[in-house]
Amino acid sequence: MDRPPASDLIVGPDGEPARPPVTPGGPIRFARMAGSSIASRDAALWVTDFLNAAYYRRPVADRDVDDLRLAFSILTTFWYRHRPPRRLRVTDLSAFHAAYAAHRFDTAPSRRGLLTRIQLLDGAVHLIGDWFPDAYADDARRAWGIAFPTVQERAAYEPERRMAVARLRELTPESGPPDRQIWHTYPPVEMPSVAGVVAALSRPETWPDYASELGRFTPLRAGGLPGQTFEIEVAAGTESGLPVFIRGYVTITRLVTADDPAALANYFAELEAGLARHGKDEPRAVPAGGEPVLGFDLTTHRGHFMGAGHNRLILYTYDGRAWVRAAGTWDPMPWHLERSYRYAGRAAQQAFWGQGDVARLSMLHQLAQKVA
Repeated sequence: MDRPPASDLIVGPDGEPARPPVTPGGPIRFARMAGSSIASRDAALWVTDFLNAAYYRRPVADRDVDDLRLAFSILTTFWYRHRPPRRLRVTDLSAFHAAYAAHRFDTAPSRRGLLTRIQLLDGAVHLIGDWFPDAYADDARRAWGIAFPTVQERAAYEPERRMAVARLRELTPESGPPDRQIWHTYPPVEMPSVAGVVAALSRPETWPDYASELGRFTPLRAGGLPGQTFEIEVAAGTESGLPVFIRGYVTITRLVTADDPAALANYFAELEAGLARHGKDEPRAVPAGGEPVLGFDLTTHRGHFMGAGHNRLILYTYDGRAWVRAAGTWDPMPWHLERSYRYAGRAAQQAFWGQGDVARLSMLHQLAQKVA
């Protein structure tokens, strides 16, 4: 079992991580988790307006998810180049206004108030530097959602910079009676190859490249998957062009691969037994005759928008094809989370993990489009 850093663990008398009863943050804490860790509350309006102009206010037929990833990268790169680390503020609006205001009122290439991809890149040149467009297009100089002027600067980046402005609290795995927990699997998404998926997921710094219209994962620690912590930014209401953003944190607390066949078999046997016993008409995680390849747990931290629990990403083969799917286990939500989830979050959560096969909405479909 791969564990997060010791500071995040509660250890029992047997030396294994204990799982004491925990409760997620209340309504005030939930409200404070809006948006992104790199933007302060007084920057929320102009940051949202920028993302709307770059993507969300476009007609659905005109949306290209990589334009949204580009807009987020412009924001994140601009944030990174400020030292010492601080959140974006309302005072940063003037720099974005100087870089983009003329484009916003130019109706020739786009509708008034919107930004084309060319305009996004042109504004980034004025805002960040003339190296940005080439750097963003270069896999060797783009990571963690940031474009770097050189490969050397990318290699020197410390992702804990973002941890310094995050609100990371203790882990909150599910702790209620198993028969009251919610077990759910999402539809599997076909992948081009096992090797491509393993290579992509094993480099967390590339996960922002698979962001969808509805959400993105940004790693907060150096290294690979074991013990990695992600900031999740999700958006609801995107179809209307009026997105509402919120964030949460998860840490990989268990990872199994084909390198340890016994651990891999035990992990999937436990998952299938839990789904069979506690799931309500849930299908198997891996169809009969399928072969598990990889699995890991993404355990919530206090304040997560879905409360206490953990999601899993699993990779398996079936009938000679590779598939990835999500499967979650959760405590019942507190009232304030359940109400928000029912009215704004459920459809987005399902689409994000692949239900409905709408590629622009699903991170797993974006992953499938990018791996070989």
